[in-house]
Amino acid sequence: MWSTFLHMEAIPPFRRYSALPMSHASPSTHTDPHHERRWLILAVLGIAQLMVVLDATIVNIALPSAQADIGFSNDSRQWIITAYALAFGSLLLLGGRIGDLIGRKQIFIIGLLGFAGASALGGAAGSFGVLVIARALQGVFGALLAPAALSLLTTTFTDPIERNKAFGVFGGIAGIGGGVGLLLGGVLTEYLSWRWCLYVNLLFAIPAAFGALSLLHAGRHAEGQRPRLDIPGAVTVTGGLFALVYGFSNAETNGWSAPLTIAMLIASALLLAAFAVIQRRVADPLLPLRVVLDRNRGGSYLAIGTVGAGMFGVFLFLTYYMQRTLELTPVQTGLAFLPMNFAIMASIGLVSTRLLPKFGPRPLIATGLALSTVAMLVFTRLESTSSYVTGVLPGLVILGFGMGFVFASAMATATLGIEPRDAGVGSAMVNTTQQVGGSIGTALLSTLFASAVTSFATDNATALSRGDLAVESAMHGYTTAFWWAAGILAVGGLVSTFLLRPGVPEPAAVGAAPAMAH
Repeated sequence: MWSTFLHMEAIPPFRRYSALPMSHASPSTHTDPHHERRWLILAVLGIAQLMVVLDATIVNIALPSAQADIGFSNDSRQWIITAYALAFGSLLLLGGRIGDLIGRKQIFIIGLLGFAGASALGGAAGSFGVLVIARALQGVFGALLAPAALSLLTTTFTDPIERNKAFGVFGGIAGIGGGVGLLLGGVLTEYLSWRWCLYVNLLFAIPAAFGALSLLHAGRHAEGQRPRLDIPGAVTVTGGLFALVYGFSNAETNGWSAPLTIAMLIASALLLAAFAVIQRRVADPLLPLRVVLDRNRGGSYLAIGTVGAGMFGVFLFLTYYMQRTLELTPVQTGLAFLPMNFAIMASIGLVSTRLLPKFGPRPLIATGLALSTVAMLVFTRLESTSSYVTGVLPGLVILGFGMGFVFASAMATATLGIEPRDAGVGSAMVNTTQQVGGSIGTALLSTLFASAVTSFATDNATALSRGDLAVESAMHGYTTAFWWAAGILAVGGLVSTFLLRPGVPEPAAVGAAPAMAH
């Protein structure tokens, strides 16, 4: 296990907590049956992570079919996506802390079964209102599930070499999940029904819940060390994140000058500022500042959020480009993203096993964000006459390698050295930054896209035919969005590199006992 990277008090080693003992703590640990099953636990956690990540994109492909079946307006359509994002993004920190307080095994299983139930409700929905409620419930249980899965991974793999491999796998799932969602959504929608884009979650959640019941240990707090829930902190951060995501979502549809957009963004700033003040003063803060003030951890959170902003934007605009301009079917569009997924897996394997232990996170995250920026610049060269092979494919491969470098390095570093009692909320910050980054990036780039399309159409209304004007206006919008995404990734890369400390962290010395035990 590595040490923390700022001048902070020593972090206790992860000996026995919630799932498995350390593989190198003592010779006796090698006879522990749970230690021998740590890779099976990784498989269970990976299934849960894949379900949560792909659910952010799998429903996108199904929306047109769901709209035709149930019958709801184009203006209402966004709420199928927004309901999930609002609940998931705003409740992640609270969900992570609940896992710390109650027990991650219990919360993990509750999250899995609740997510499955909400998915079944959405798949059977006969009205727009029921579908929106089901998506919101998916977000609620996802906010319990995602941080519990990552914190269980953190406390299961504490040997440095094995930890890098495990986080490489987990980061790879986070990276390819969106692309898998697009492909799976296309296949299910085209050959079965849009409802199977929701029903399919039962095939992930139920086996994972049974696996968790048999493989995981239930943790308990040491006597006198059970923290209390920070109610004021929970209220302010949940309200602040809700207002932030809602404000950007409202800007996407109603504009940045809309009163509701302005009110929500101001409310978000005030509530999050109040949350920061509360965290400095309460005895048991919801998000201890020691978690986020570590430079390596803060830089990793920023990198994950930055890639989230760019990644979701790419999925959105490239999907439109390939379906509307290149006229690919939903299944063909999903298949078109596979080279990116293969590049992610290849780069994650290289980074997690060879490069991260040798160079540390700083140069790898910087390289990943630089490659992602280059990919966006490649996409700015797309034209209405471009082909997939020469136009889209090179950028996807470069982006895949960039995302792999970032996810493998940042996810491992973001949860490194966290005290066991804070593992849930620290893990929740990974998901929070990715989700909020994705929501902000999607809303911002969508708004810029719409403005660019309108401006181009107005300026060229008499110069082009109606058909050519629609095509070229859309292309101008795509190019504008990709230029802005390149700028976001470049700036995020510079700031992340500045925050991250150079070098490879050294293994931590043996310290005090952890706050929870079997």
